[in-house]
Amino acid sequence: MNKLIYVCSPYRGDIKTNTEQAKGYCRKIVQEGDIPIAPHLLFPQFMDDSIASERERAMEMNLEIMRHCDEVHVFGHQISFGMFEEMQAAKKLGIPVVQEGNK
Repeated sequence: MNKLIYVCSPYRGDIKTNTEQAKGYCRKIVQEGDIPIAPHLLFPQFMDDSIASERERAMEMNLEIMRHCDEVHVFGHQISFGMFEEMQAAKKLGIPVVQEGNK
């Protein structure tokens, strides 16, 4: 059975590079036979991360989606504030957090 894997990786900063890396992380998860869920690849398509109220709403939606995932996989060499919030939420929800290392 395929697991739903929440992809936790940086978005802010170098958005272009971070987006490309997130796509790669999703490909890796698919190759491993699971289903990636990466809200930070979806919501910025129609929400503005630089507007505080939209970012807050997107984070709320991220956490609602996370509730349905089997695991949270953390990618990257640096943990952003948003990633930290997601990791803490996963722990509170009892969802396993898997550190993928410096990728």
